[in-house]
Amino acid sequence: MARVILLTDFSEEYAKRLLKGIVMYAKTDTTVPWVLCKMPLSYPAVHGTRGVCEWALRWGADAIIGQFYPDDDVDEFARNGIIAIAQDFKKRFTTIPNITGEHYEAGRMGASYFISKGYRNFAFYGFGEVVWSQERCEGFKHELKENGLADNYFEYTNVDFKELWYYEPAPLINWLKKLPKPVALMACDDNQGHHIAELCKSYGLHIPQQIALLGVDNDEAICSLSDPPLSSIDQAVEKGGYDAAHMLDVLIHSPGRAGAEPRNVYVKPTHIVTRQSTDIYATEDKYISEVLQYIHRNINKPLHVSELAALVPLSRRLLETKFRDITGSPVYNYIFNLRMDKFAQKLVRSDATIGEIAAELGLTDHNNIARQFRRIKGCTPSEYRSLHSPSK
Repeated sequence: MARVILLTDFSEEYAKRLLKGIVMYAKTDTTVPWVLCKMPLSYPAVHGTRGVCEWALRWGADAIIGQFYPDDDVDEFARNGIIAIAQDFKKRFTTIPNITGEHYEAGRMGASYFISKGYRNFAFYGFGEVVWSQERCEGFKHELKENGLADNYFEYTNVDFKELWYYEPAPLINWLKKLPKPVALMACDDNQGHHIAELCKSYGLHIPQQIALLGVDNDEAICSLSDPPLSSIDQAVEKGGYDAAHMLDVLIHSPGRAGAEPRNVYVKPTHIVTRQSTDIYATEDKYISEVLQYIHRNINKPLHVSELAALVPLSRRLLETKFRDITGSPVYNYIFNLRMDKFAQKLVRSDATIGEIAAELGLTDHNNIARQFRRIKGCTPSEYRSLHSPSK
């Protein structure tokens, strides 16, 4: 039997999804039964790392997965024969493995998303001394630079991580007001995206018309609490929990075997869930904006250029020309790529078969789906699902 302590903030969706992946492994693929103990964050706050370690020894713990502060003596666990894995919190540890994320790629994904929606002004809001915020910011800036848009970038990253509850900092309000509009703003996570949404509502800044707002983690409770609902980058969190549990299982029961060395587990960003906070295209052409909004809201239905042209006072040829000039893509290519993005999302979030998902999205050419998907995503649908879903 293996005894594992889980020390995290179980009120957060990210921690719950990690736990889901851990439990999935513990119930289906462990070499021996697991016993899981959920320890509240209040315990180390009162007793310190040593107190946690002493309790773990009394309980007979084999391992602990937890949120640790940078100054916590995490080596205390190893000195007492307990395997420790750190959940991303403020920094990555060097002496124990981390469940961390490909944060840089998440930042690039956010910037690419906004660029594809036609924005030319960009901003990032986050923390200056927190690894996941810093790297998302760096990825965001890099993608802008790669696309020649670095001169239109604005950053606010001096917020104090200890004052997450504080909603009225005058410098932040002034920064939001002074940003050139429309602007595409990526927050370092959903909590801070909600923070920005509340400030905008309080001070008369309109989302998404003036500020298109994107978070990270796809915490559905936080995203729906925001007004309007917050778009967010989803991540393969359950797979991260599953992979961490698999590594623990090997370290506990087969420490000497090849490939049993401690390693960081990386949670990958998978796709963007679009809600009302970004449900707009940054173009001054009201007709193309209307067509784009119609495409996004009806992407599961058959769409034809003649149908789109009937929405606006433009000929089919003029619509196609203006659409390509503004989006950089022909109408049918834009629709197809958007369907492929939705297809990728459903591969990760749904248990439906690949054929069922394709039919739901109007992708009827089943023989070419895998080839077309590989061309856009770099792998087949089944490979993509395996990469981003919990599995051995």
